Amino acid sequence: MRIKITLQYNGVPFFGSQSQKNTKQTVLGIFQSALSRLGISAKAIASGRTDRAVHASGQVVHCDLPTHWKDLKKLRRSLDLHLPETIRIRHLVQVDDDFHARYSAKRRVYRYVLSDKEPNPFENDFVTFTKKIDIEVLNSAIKTFIGTHDFTSFKKNGSDTGTNVRIIYKAFAYEYRGKTILYFEANGYLRSQIRMMVGFLLEINEGRLDVDRLKEQLLLTHLHHRTPAPPNGLYLAKVKYLPKVN
Repeated sequence: MRIKITLQYNGVPFFGSQSQKNTKQTVLGIFQSALSRLGISAKAIASGRTDRAVHASGQVVHCDLPTHWKDLKKLRRSLDLHLPETIRIRHLVQVDDDFHARYSAKRRVYRYVLSDKEPNPFENDFVTFTKKIDIEVLNSAIKTFIGTHDFTSFKKNGSDTGTNVRIIYKAFAYEYRGKTILYFEANGYLRSQIRMMVGFLLEINEGRLDVDRLKEQLLLTHLHHRTPAPPNGLYLAKVKYLPKVN
């Protein structure tokens, strides 16, 4: 039986989401250990990686269960007992055997949370504080990313991908409960791509760069800025699949 698990996690304590050989302190490393304690040896596959200190409210994982696990409600309760409070299960359902958390995904939604209020210790791990926010400027600039582009200038060195072309379907800024949210929906992302895009947007917000220079970098004609925004404001919010597996 193949199951689809939707996870939410606080990324601060972890060295990213992907399993690593030199540490077990990753989201999937901890999750795999919890599976092992319940007699599940199958590898857990995630929809994609998140960087160190990046959060998720809708990361999707799949794995195959041994025959002795049939009660999914009990499995969820048991997994929760073996997971730290920084990782929680939102949903756990059976899916078709051909479902793949990564390759079946059609779109991925990220949100980046900003605030121009006084920084405080209760939100520092979850919000990026900046001195000022001009939402009209941000909304004007963020739309530049919409469409099919080669994001070579917006990826971290060492990214191992077949192509640097990605499709951004939606990108906009909005206000919610006193915070400014940057919304991105795409077919996929390169390593640190969103943080680099947000980093450029914050430079525009501060008046140090403008949309024309953003277009130049997107067209690969000139490199203006490659410093990523901090990871703590970034959340993997949702992974979208065909209706039959939602």
